[in-house]
Amino acid sequence: MTGLSLTQEQRLQQKLSPSQIQVVKLLELPSCELGQRINEELQENPALEEGSDVDMDVNVDEDVDVEEDYTNPLQNEDFDYNQYIQDDETPEYRYHDVGGGEEEQKDIPFSVGVSFGEYLKSQIYLTKMDKPQRHIAKFVVGNIDEDGYLRRTAEELCDDLMFREGLTVDLHEMEDIIRQIKQFDPPGVGAANLKECLLIQLEQKPHSEAITKAKRILTIAFDDFSHRRYDRLLDKVEYSDQELKEAIGEITKLNPKPGSAWNGTVYDRHQTTVIPDFFVENQDDELIVTLNTGDIPELHVSREYAEMLEDYSNEKNQTAQMRDAVRFVKSKLDSARWFIDAIKQRNETLIKTMQAIVRIQKEWFYEGDETYLKPMVLQDIANLTGYDASTISRVSNSKYVQTEFGVFPLKFFFSEGIANKDGEQVSTREVKKMLSELVEHEDKRSPLQDDELVRQLSARGYDIARRTVAKYREQLGIPVARLRREV
Repeated sequence: MTGLSLTQEQRLQQKLSPSQIQVVKLLELPSCELGQRINEELQENPALEEGSDVDMDVNVDEDVDVEEDYTNPLQNEDFDYNQYIQDDETPEYRYHDVGGGEEEQKDIPFSVGVSFGEYLKSQIYLTKMDKPQRHIAKFVVGNIDEDGYLRRTAEELCDDLMFREGLTVDLHEMEDIIRQIKQFDPPGVGAANLKECLLIQLEQKPHSEAITKAKRILTIAFDDFSHRRYDRLLDKVEYSDQELKEAIGEITKLNPKPGSAWNGTVYDRHQTTVIPDFFVENQDDELIVTLNTGDIPELHVSREYAEMLEDYSNEKNQTAQMRDAVRFVKSKLDSARWFIDAIKQRNETLIKTMQAIVRIQKEWFYEGDETYLKPMVLQDIANLTGYDASTISRVSNSKYVQTEFGVFPLKFFFSEGIANKDGEQVSTREVKKMLSELVEHEDKRSPLQDDELVRQLSARGYDIARRTVAKYREQLGIPVARLRREV
């Protein structure tokens, strides 16, 4: 028979306090989301107020008579009432001039735009469609993917409308609506596949001999063209080398993804507004780092709640209801103070991290050339700032910096390193840029194979393996030599 027994053991555990958890969560927020988080806290906590504080002398009577079985939270030695009413608590957390800037940044660059779907729907009203047809057209546009393709057939769309809305649509009417959508901007939108997308774009170009030949190539030899089988292609179209080169030149000017203007930029493709979190300016050869606090309101602890706490503390005969009120008011005041302190700590962490990045990548911030980027990983910044690498990861995630060379995500400045022939560590970005330049200037009639790229990189001082070259080439979106060949 198994008996029950009690055992006692000691363990050392580390747990984050609520205030530490709050700091961690705030660290992850970019500037454009921090304002929203502050507004939420302002609504939830009446002891937290927006705006500058005003002077008010409020003192607490320390001689408070309470019942013996009640411990007044105001008399806790860890509690200092005066901390709730200090006038110098609020403004400094905004960090307008952190890093040496003398004036608040007035112009906050941002990018605002409509979504791809909204842009297409706006063009529906420029057609002669009636109201029921516009409703169908909006449904069709909703099925166009982010690349600009309509990968569903007219029959499937008719069936969807029947099942979802009980709406019967004639197949010919649906096909006509799709044809009209294919004339929308950007050219090629609404196509079912790449071949149709390119043909639609050619149809909308001014007529020329090269355009006519390009259409014929896509119509009768698209598979050979897409796989760079130019010998077979020439046998089918019977063009001269010059005619083929001109026709292919027209095709390569086309956009294979019409919807790409609305995604795949340096910003997150689902984000319509981007506000940089930092500004780095070159002032008389000195790099000045400032934190963007333009949309962050000033916060202070409510004087009304602080005075309420003082009044309760001066009440000698406290009822049970009053004790509950004391606990509630104090909890709200604590929460407000923690939140303000968390924002202070967030801003201090962000600015120290950005200053460390600038210190390591100083040459890039002067020149703006990727070849000046040094190898840098999270631990390098952690060593400079004294923070944990996980903290640096949270800071660099979804944060952007405005420089004289444009807006860049902080992750842009992080890269691994490899050793060159001189034993110096160089950034993999430098190697990738050199690889891009080699491909860009190669003879397109005889593109460089990966083995040749390895030899040319080695001649420039970068000894890397063939598989590494292949990996970097794929990361850069550069196809294999066979697919890069041109006539």
